[in-house]
Amino acid sequence: MKKNSEQNRFGSVFTKLLNQLGEPVDFELPEWVKIRTTQYTHIKRNIYLTKKNKRKFDDGIFCSCEPSSESTGVCGRDCHCGMLLSSCSSACKCGTSCLNKAFQNRPVKKMKLVKTEKCGSGIVADEDINLGEFVIEYVGEVIDDKTCEQRLWNMKDRGETNFYLCEITRDMVIDATYKGNKSRYINHSCSPNTEMQKWIIDGETRIGIFATRDIQKGEHLTYDYQFVQFGADQDCHCGAVQCRRKLGARPTKPKVSSDAALKFVAYQVDSSSLK
Repeated sequence: MKKNSEQNRFGSVFTKLLNQLGEPVDFELPEWVKIRTTQYTHIKRNIYLTKKNKRKFDDGIFCSCEPSSESTGVCGRDCHCGMLLSSCSSACKCGTSCLNKAFQNRPVKKMKLVKTEKCGSGIVADEDINLGEFVIEYVGEVIDDKTCEQRLWNMKDRGETNFYLCEITRDMVIDATYKGNKSRYINHSCSPNTEMQKWIIDGETRIGIFATRDIQKGEHLTYDYQFVQFGADQDCHCGAVQCRRKLGARPTKPKVSSDAALKFVAYQVDSSSLK
C-alpha cells in the first residue's frame, strides 16, 4: 500500500507539471551529466586516512648539480635525484632554476572527460603531449590494506564494477573512488601511451603519470592497469593489436631494464629544459 500511495503521489505531481507546461518540450541532459559515473570529490593532493610514511632524510642533499649563468635550468640529465625518481627538495641549492620538480612546478596537461563506446568514461588529451612529459598525478584517499579490502567487499556487495585503486607502497593504497582527479578516468590499454611512476617528493611516495611517447591532441590517454583480479574476469576492449583480451592477463614481453628506465627518466627530466 505504501508503495502504491507513493506511486500515486509522484504520478499526480508529474500530471500537474505536464498540465502547467502544456505541449511537450524537447529536453536533453547536459553532456557532463550524461558522462558522469561514480560521483566523487575533486582534490589536488592525496588525503591520508592512514599514517603517512615519510623518509626521514632530505632527498635534496643528494643533488650535486651546480647553477650556471649560461643556463636558465639545471638538475637535468645528470641530476642524481631525477635518475632515482626523486624530486629535488628545498635543500637543492639550484633554487628556482631546478627543473627536477615535476609534481610541484609543472601544470597538469589539458584533458577532457569523454564517453567511450565500450569502456565507459575516458580521458582525451586536449593538447599535444611530448614523450616523457608529466601528465597528471594520481591522487585519492590513502588507505591501508585492511581498509582497502573492506572497501572492495563493500563495492562488490553493491554490485559496483569500477575500481579506482592504486598500490603505492606496502600496506598503502590510493583509492580515488570517493575523492580524486581526472586521472581516475584514464582507461587501460595493452599498448598504452602513458605509464605510472613512483616518485619520492619531499620524502613522500607519490604516483605520477608520464607520457611514454608523443601524444597528439584528441588521443585517448591510457596506461596498463596490470590488473589484480577481484571477482569475475573482465574483458579488455582496448582494441590494441597486442590486446591480451582479459584485464587480468599479464604482458608476455620482458619488463624494461633498470638501466633503460633510468635513461628514460633522465630524458624526461632533461627534455623539460628545452621548453
